[in-house]
Amino acid sequence: MKSDTDKYSKEIMMVKTLKVFFIIVSLSCFSSALGHDSDKDVALLPLEYEVEARSTFSAGKFTPFWLNSNLQGLGSPYKNNGWVRAVLARGINPDSKLSWGATIDLAGTWNMPASFNIHQLSAEFKYRRLYIIAGAKEFWGKYNNPRLSTGDLLFSGNSMPIPQMRIGTFGFAPFWGTNGWFSVDTYLAFGKFTDSKWIKSWSDPKFMRSEGVLYHSKGLWLRGGKEERFPLLVEIGIEMGTQFGGTIYENGKTIKMPEKFIDWLKAIFPWSGGDNTPMEEQTNVQGNMVGEYNIAIQWKPKADWSIKGYFEHYFEDHSQMTFEYGWKDALWGIEASLPSNPVITNIVLEYIYMKDQTGAVNHDSTPEIPEQVSGADNYYNHYLYSAWQNWGMGIGTPLALSPLYNDPHRIYIFNTRFIAWHLGLEGNPIPSIRWRTLFTYSENWGTYRYPYPDIKYNFSGLAEVNFSPAKLKGWYLTAALAWDRGELLGRNFGGMISIGKTGLIK
Repeated sequence: MKSDTDKYSKEIMMVKTLKVFFIIVSLSCFSSALGHDSDKDVALLPLEYEVEARSTFSAGKFTPFWLNSNLQGLGSPYKNNGWVRAVLARGINPDSKLSWGATIDLAGTWNMPASFNIHQLSAEFKYRRLYIIAGAKEFWGKYNNPRLSTGDLLFSGNSMPIPQMRIGTFGFAPFWGTNGWFSVDTYLAFGKFTDSKWIKSWSDPKFMRSEGVLYHSKGLWLRGGKEERFPLLVEIGIEMGTQFGGTIYENGKTIKMPEKFIDWLKAIFPWSGGDNTPMEEQTNVQGNMVGEYNIAIQWKPKADWSIKGYFEHYFEDHSQMTFEYGWKDALWGIEASLPSNPVITNIVLEYIYMKDQTGAVNHDSTPEIPEQVSGADNYYNHYLYSAWQNWGMGIGTPLALSPLYNDPHRIYIFNTRFIAWHLGLEGNPIPSIRWRTLFTYSENWGTYRYPYPDIKYNFSGLAEVNFSPAKLKGWYLTAALAWDRGELLGRNFGGMISIGKTGLIK
């Protein structure tokens, strides 16, 4: 263990290094992004539409886990829920030098936090390798298969899209002078949470809540390899998110968090708060800063099969950003896309360990005991901003159970310390039929602050089939069965059926 002064100096150096790294690589990336692309004129893709009606029916206390998780917020633990949805979208043309797209996605729901959703409403523009998105749009974890994975530890696709302004590269942009062997992908985003009225009406007034909270995220990934020359790609990266600004309410007290220009800069470059913030913000970083490191290695010898290994390490503030305390908490995954066959086309295996959280001890340096131990992390929770969530659903991995599960209603995530094993399979035996199955087993300890008296075990599964015959021209039918067993969620069993149609407006 190091002294408090030594540890803080290391953290300052780490943050400064990250600042320089982000600035240099991002500027180089944007320069190369503007200089590499085809010279085609503006080309528009067709306008696409989708309409869908979905209903979920359940027996037990909750909707089965895999019928309400990782649905971009269009899922709920509340039983017997569903939606009617209409989407109209035009995508970006990747082969055009200049292109634009837009999406409008409306959903009427029942037994969910919002009875009517403007789920997506966005416009996006691309020039060469540079893009800008304004509005609410669905995003998924960079390395996790959205159909088969448990989801990214930081951004899993479990919660509603957050309206934001986002600028970045359109995929990986090659660096000049590297002949395509080295490339960079990056983005920077600012937005605002839209769930303030819902939080005020849903949450128990005895507990803290936050309203009008601002949002920031950024990511930077480096890739080595040239697929057309050698079938090995290696990628490393870092992604971070922040809740800041807004107003905090607790026991009749109101705390207005600063939102000046300097506070927006502090969201980009994590730094301690000023005199206009609570004392803990002054001794730590301002706002609720969360993040993860990514590593992925992919071997793709042929176009019809590949295997990818990926690693995600989650961190909050500084205690897990460096190697000082060890990186025990992580997601380890393998995804295999198999050669064309009528049985299984994709396999995902994942192991998630989130039990350590820098150990059970947290001690600030004192004259009597001058050692600093920054343990007992409380992942996905914050002493001001309550939880890393949006509209009641956790933004990170859904295995850390969302606030909507809580009774009494409290914006808090009570199950963050767990170990889980997960298997996802899918196949396409004939062109009109596609299936998938998910199996997840977990052992759960609660949190350091609110531990479970005993370990709670849980097993969740899903079996789903999609039928979309070519003769019906875009119509599809999806049916699923799902179940939970164990002390964490209890015994839940349910089914889902949806019918929809996709097509083009020429």
